[in-house]
Amino acid sequence: MADVPGRPDWGVLRDMLSDLRKATSEIPATQRKMLEVTGTAWSPDRMIKAVVGPRGHLLELDIDPRILRTPNSKALSASIVQTVRAAIEDAGRKSTEVMNDSLPADLRKMAGTDMRSFIGSHDADVRIRAEDDNG
Repeated sequence: MADVPGRPDWGVLRDMLSDLRKATSEIPATQRKMLEVTGTAWSPDRMIKAVVGPRGHLLELDIDPRILRTPNSKALSASIVQTVRAAIEDAGRKSTEVMNDSLPADLRKMAGTDMRSFIGSHDADVRIRAEDDNG
């Protein structure tokens, strides 16, 4: 049957509805997977290890005691922040994979949201974007 201007393509709509039903039926499993996501990162010198949860909250911070041999609080704090941010990016990548695996491509396109930019963002980056958007 030829497309009639102004009339919906019922086949496409049925396919989209089927994809939506599948995606919504998998929401509990997707939520469980998202809650299990962790991100891990090491500082470049491997003296600091950070582990964050799915929302980027710090779960573990391991600091090798050898770092205290030459104390430098500014360098230590900068390295901690850098390592935690890398762990947040790791968790963001993993969360994006979970979301991409659970949502059909058509629905991801329709949402128009770059999940990675939201999930994998550090709060400081979100603040900067908000400031940029506000002028």
